[in-house]
Amino acid sequence: MLSVWKLAKARVQVQRTFEHKGFEMKNDLLLKSLLGTCAMVALVPAIASAPAYAQEQDVETVSAPVAEDETATLQTVVITGSRIRREVASTSAPVTTLSNDVFAERGLTSAADALNQITSLVPQFNQAAGDGTSSGDGQQYAELFGLGAGRTLTLVNGRRFVTTSSGLGDAQVDANIIPTGLIERIEVVQAGGAAVYGSDAIAGVVNYILKDDFEGVELDLQYGDTEQSNYEQTSWRLTAGTNFDNDRGNVAVNVEGSSSPIAHFSDFPASNRSRITSGNPDDTGPNDGIPSLTEVMPAYFWSFNGNGTIYNAPAPPPFLQTTLDGSPIQFSPDGSIIPYDPGNIIGIPFAEGGDGTRYSDLAGLRTGVDRLSANVIGHYDLAPNLRLNAELLYSNTEAESIPQGYARTVLNQTDPALGAIMFTASNPFLTDEAITSLSAARPAFAAGAPLWLSRHFYDGLFPSNIQKNETETWRAQLGLDGNFDAADRNFYWSVSGSYAEVNGSQRVWDANVSKFNSAVRAVDDGTGNIVCAINADADATNDDASCAPLNPFGAGNISKAASQYVSVMSGQDYENTQFDFLATIGTEVYQLPAGAIDMVLAYETRREEASFTPLEANQLGLIQTGTMEVPTSGDYDTNEFSAEVLVPIFGGDVTLPFVQEFDISGTYRFVDNSIAGEETVWSLGSRWEVVDGVTLRATQSRNFRAPTLNQLFAPSTTVVGNSGFDPCDADRIDAGPNPAVRRANCEAEWAANPQYGALAGFQDPAENFSVTTIETGGNANLRNEVSDTTTYGVVFDNFVVPGLTVSVDRIEIELTDGLSAFTTEDFMAACYDSASPSDAVCSAFTRLQTADGTNPAGTVATGRTTTFNAGQINFKGEVYYASYGFDLKEVADALAGDITLGLEATHVSELSTSVTGTTFNRTDNTVESPDWTGRFNAGYSYGPLRVSYQLNYLDNVLRVEGATIENDPNPFVDSNITHDLSAIYAFDNGLSLRAGVTNLTDEGPSYPTLSYGDILGRRYFAGVNYRF
Repeated sequence: MLSVWKLAKARVQVQRTFEHKGFEMKNDLLLKSLLGTCAMVALVPAIASAPAYAQEQDVETVSAPVAEDETATLQTVVITGSRIRREVASTSAPVTTLSNDVFAERGLTSAADALNQITSLVPQFNQAAGDGTSSGDGQQYAELFGLGAGRTLTLVNGRRFVTTSSGLGDAQVDANIIPTGLIERIEVVQAGGAAVYGSDAIAGVVNYILKDDFEGVELDLQYGDTEQSNYEQTSWRLTAGTNFDNDRGNVAVNVEGSSSPIAHFSDFPASNRSRITSGNPDDTGPNDGIPSLTEVMPAYFWSFNGNGTIYNAPAPPPFLQTTLDGSPIQFSPDGSIIPYDPGNIIGIPFAEGGDGTRYSDLAGLRTGVDRLSANVIGHYDLAPNLRLNAELLYSNTEAESIPQGYARTVLNQTDPALGAIMFTASNPFLTDEAITSLSAARPAFAAGAPLWLSRHFYDGLFPSNIQKNETETWRAQLGLDGNFDAADRNFYWSVSGSYAEVNGSQRVWDANVSKFNSAVRAVDDGTGNIVCAINADADATNDDASCAPLNPFGAGNISKAASQYVSVMSGQDYENTQFDFLATIGTEVYQLPAGAIDMVLAYETRREEASFTPLEANQLGLIQTGTMEVPTSGDYDTNEFSAEVLVPIFGGDVTLPFVQEFDISGTYRFVDNSIAGEETVWSLGSRWEVVDGVTLRATQSRNFRAPTLNQLFAPSTTVVGNSGFDPCDADRIDAGPNPAVRRANCEAEWAANPQYGALAGFQDPAENFSVTTIETGGNANLRNEVSDTTTYGVVFDNFVVPGLTVSVDRIEIELTDGLSAFTTEDFMAACYDSASPSDAVCSAFTRLQTADGTNPAGTVATGRTTTFNAGQINFKGEVYYASYGFDLKEVADALAGDITLGLEATHVSELSTSVTGTTFNRTDNTVESPDWTGRFNAGYSYGPLRVSYQLNYLDNVLRVEGATIENDPNPFVDSNITHDLSAIYAFDNGLSLRAGVTNLTDEGPSYPTLSYGDILGRRYFAGVNYRF
């Protein structure tokens, strides 16, 4: 709802000083000791800032005419969170606004960077976690309060935008595609919004408001880099616009791009630690004050490397390593045998130091992103009360990342796709020297016994080790809006239609497992030629004339022909299309003594289509474990009707002591989704101005998110794997959230199935071995997930201290029927831990009725992985804002310039989540969701010069939930504070120059994390803007 907050009695001077704000937000606070100090500073004219907030918007955006008594009047506008045209101070929900000035002041190059400036949004960096997983596909999504990106709705100019990720998954919009040159402001409704906008608005709404009145030509260029010169970032944009036909119309064109590079873990000290934890031999018990785990740095996989280590058997125990003269051995790049240092082995598979594969080299640190967009936006007044508007948006985003490469190691034993490579002395790629050394190490090798090679192929096996993701987005929108008089009323209305299409792709080279296995089995054909064994055996049916033998012994020895033979392009394509039609009409339906009752009716119909097409290699199961991926598509239609009303009870000439204004608002929405069925959601709000400058506000709402097409209709695939933890296993039967209930349910099942044998001592081998047949697929019986949201807060605006605005809002969200990704383990936990287990849950898995010779009766035989309505989320927290602006002449006549101060913070008092609805994990007060996140801004403006400072604060937290010195060598993570400084100088001819330092003190992430702070360190940017 409200994004711009301006009270009628705001002084003109205060209004003028806020014109320089780049970042406005609603939030005050005492951010522990540090931010508490900043809050007190904000009460005294001393420093300078420029934050933003929905309550305080740049005046040029909602400029109000100035009366003779130097008071500003209020405008009637449409604000995010409501479709009613109302005064900007008259909404009841907390909304934050970020103005476009922040891009220049902070050196930001994309809308995704701008979202990271808002403390209620989870920062998105396209950064790997450091656990071997990828750094992502380059897309960055808005995510409020840590509830998941699929629970934050993205709008552009108040209209729903097409999903840019695979449309079969969550409805997510990549912030990188939004044209920064056309952003007027970004408005963020904090909590709820589904009653106004529909599905997905559970945590809130992000609305990008684009400029509709741009005139002139603007060229903007920026360059930035780290102090180590290892992370160049560039951006450029050209925007041109003009009014025409006596200012009846305006059209603007924008073309822009930006680029950020791939980052490696070795690029920065904090990420190059290669840190893991391992069992601590000094630990004597749970209460000795000694951690049960100890740090290992640098950590290596000792069981394989890029040359190839050698084993007597395809299994990882150290005693199975092949040794020569008492030392393990490996191949060298020239094919000879050399000693291998496994490092200080601390278990399987890690060691401290050594010649193995460095843990931090498994994947890249950050994804490189190149973005290009071209946009046209315009409007034309067909009549004084009728406007035609149009938007055409195009974006292309290319991302490059470093995924885990291909490896064949003893960790996977004899797995034909991932296990170690068997070789014998007959392999012609082995040199005579190597055969002699290997025979000396294991005499049976000379007689034909095999050895096994354990190595990774991160370099040299494929034409490229880079994963590429590309997203191309088109969106066209045409609309009419206007007003007319009828029945002694003025009606305002709008009609718009849009069509959008997204084409996405992922490409990465992988190994065709069958061809790889053929290529590494090389033989001499008897004439001195090295050929694939399949072409030299007596079986002509397996011949492959294109097979090129592959030399796996030592890095850098794979021929181009062998690389081409085994390499196959893997990945997928996806396409999303969206057609949306929206019509609204509003009017004042009745005049009350305190003002008019406003009502808006809205109708929206939308069709979404999505398809997912794996490449041929994926469909045929040629790669990895051989799972055959199936093309999938789906679509749905939704018809939605909403009614919104605003009723003023007190106001104007109708007041009471301590009741200057009081109004009630409400919204009702009916949804008819062709797949998920019908849903009704609503919101109620109230606003009470107690005295001039003091306003209380509150909302209560019911919101929802519909299941995605993938959750509903993902095709079924079957794999054999482990079941996960079995609650009836002897090791777990007395654990869980309800141990007595768990034991009682297990005992009841065993009593009904005496063939299972004794429950006491039961050990389920499916926990550790791949014996369970697991069906993975969609669930057509899913329901919408729903949430109940409450917000309440207070706003002080020019109360006691002229120029000071402070707001505090409490937000509470309870989500039920959450769309949870359920594994077999989750189904079992939900079944046995419930006092009244559901048949639908307990039938998702079965047990072996009789022993099969290997596994005992009672072993989990079949299971299911799908989406299920069982999740729960509880969020409680507050958002704070304070801003203060003044002219230095008010302090002393000898001083000149304007000062702006601002403080914005988010406090999370509870964030608990449950997949099954029985066991909750709390991530508040952890690295994942810190108790306090804050930013303090100070700005000084004098003539053409503006200097800005920003402090970024993350609270001290636990590393993970439940961390103590007994279970974690680093249970506590220190607070993290960084400082940014920038300056802009504007010349009279339209030229402005800017420069800044981000992370002035070169503060790294708080140890031992990689993301709790700034991994890039101190960096600089410089830019030029020319407008004429």
